[in-house]
Amino acid sequence: MSVIEAPQAASTIEASADPAARVLTVLIVDDSPVDRRLVAAIVARNPGLRPVVANDGGEALKLIAGSKPSVVVTDIQMPGMDGLELVKEIRRVHPDLPVVLMTAYGSEDVAYRALRAGATHYVPKKSLAAELAGTIDSVLAAAARSDRGVQLLRCVERSVTSWRLANDGNLISTLIGSLQEDLAGMGVCDGGRRTRVGVALQEALSNAMFHGNLEVSSDLRQEDERIFHELADARRDVPPYRDRRIHVTAEIDRGSATFRIRDEGPGFDTAGLDAPFDPESLTRIGGRGMILIRAFIDEVSHNDSGNEITMIVRRKSA
Repeated sequence: MSVIEAPQAASTIEASADPAARVLTVLIVDDSPVDRRLVAAIVARNPGLRPVVANDGGEALKLIAGSKPSVVVTDIQMPGMDGLELVKEIRRVHPDLPVVLMTAYGSEDVAYRALRAGATHYVPKKSLAAELAGTIDSVLAAAARSDRGVQLLRCVERSVTSWRLANDGNLISTLIGSLQEDLAGMGVCDGGRRTRVGVALQEALSNAMFHGNLEVSSDLRQEDERIFHELADARRDVPPYRDRRIHVTAEIDRGSATFRIRDEGPGFDTAGLDAPFDPESLTRIGGRGMILIRAFIDEVSHNDSGNEITMIVRRKSA
């Protein structure tokens, strides 16, 4: 693989002997040299990541076959093999390899089809500087959690478990890892799909914490991500927000998994959730979680008050 010329992305970077400090490869696929350099520079800010580039989908597949990266970040609109075709081929040959889409105005419909076809996440091109690094971190964390040992869980026939969580992101991350292990152990999902379900769970639980219990509007993210998180942190320590909990129930057997996530906030109007998919919604920050959830989960519903979501994942037949 060839490393792009970008700040902190020298070709001498190699994986560390210490597994905890190893460098992970991010394959960037875009036919625009300017955009490739921009994305590589963003990736290279993290010393634990090594950006590698491909000009199109065909070159990307050759690089993946030679040395599989940890995550692929790809444009949608490219000559030859576009982003949708690339996602489908990665899904076929490397089903556990996560793919993050870069969406631009006019590519929203194709991007949504790519999410349904197996992509793991997406970032609007206009928001790359603010959101790409965090999205890659989130996807890599979901993929890492889904690879843990599951030998004992293969003996489980059915599991019904409930949790009552404080508004703590670390608890949410730990819970998602446990649920992914259950999905693997009971054979509901393969590695790639398990990662996408992990992303959907992350979005649902984050919605319950931030928008439900802490009542922090996603509109603040449009203005400044720091304001959003500063308000959330402040509300964790004051009533009534600090006393609210997230209630999670998971029912998993060898044919399906049902997750119910309820917060103790005021809820929201769910009337618009059944509206047809609007491609332009992919370019907005607000509502992105529901787009991912509906793309990755087989059946989604809400209670009347809008403070509980039910997500059903069904085992796919071979």
